[in-house]
Amino acid sequence: MTDVTFCCDARAEELETLGWYHYDLSRHAAEALLLSNGNNGSYLLRNSNQGPGCFALSVRAKDSVKHFHVTRKDNGYLFGFNEFATLRDFVNHFANQPLLGSDTGTLIVLKCPYPWRVEEPSIYESVRVHTAIQTGRTENDLVPNAPSLGTKEGYLVKQGAIVKSWKPRWFTLNRYELKYFKDKMCEEPIRTLDLRACSAVQFDYSQDRVNCFCLVFTERTFYLCAKTGVEADEWIKILRWKLSQTLKGR
Repeated sequence: MTDVTFCCDARAEELETLGWYHYDLSRHAAEALLLSNGNNGSYLLRNSNQGPGCFALSVRAKDSVKHFHVTRKDNGYLFGFNEFATLRDFVNHFANQPLLGSDTGTLIVLKCPYPWRVEEPSIYESVRVHTAIQTGRTENDLVPNAPSLGTKEGYLVKQGAIVKSWKPRWFTLNRYELKYFKDKMCEEPIRTLDLRACSAVQFDYSQDRVNCFCLVFTERTFYLCAKTGVEADEWIKILRWKLSQTLKGR
């Protein structure tokens, strides 16, 4: 094996080990994923349409996504006037030295790699799982193997905090936020619950209602009822899965 062949194999092997290398993810799909599911400083690497050995580093900077060209050379990777031996060296460098967005002058720090594979709930048959799409995007902007996050929405009957009456509310679950609205047409939620502060989700038999479950927070326990037992089970499974993910991140 020649030195050139060995070098190419090593570079290809390095790309395979990067959990944030998204292969042929398009520019629009990268923007949709990072804006919908990422945070400020989330980044991913993808192939550039400029040819072999050309990559694009897509980074979320607040409410926009910046794209930076990275080129593979014999001795490493070129980014502007800088050269790095490996892609990990490149990312480690800019985790401490901000990138500069050329059009706005925004300083960007690489904080969190956006994984190519995102762990999903093992209940696809009962819970709708999809990739959240930024307003204005379409499914054509996403590739089939783009990472997706478990989401769910629907009506649940909720018990009031002070007056213990039960009222139907429209619930949406996205990432770690469980929001409830007066009805499906309302744009502003009544409240947003951060599941990272939730300690338990379980069936509840203390209320004089069927298909009831509760979410336990330090300051309050929320009691909810689904229309059917199957629907209640779906909500409990997806919420428990979300809680298990928060525990992994602590």
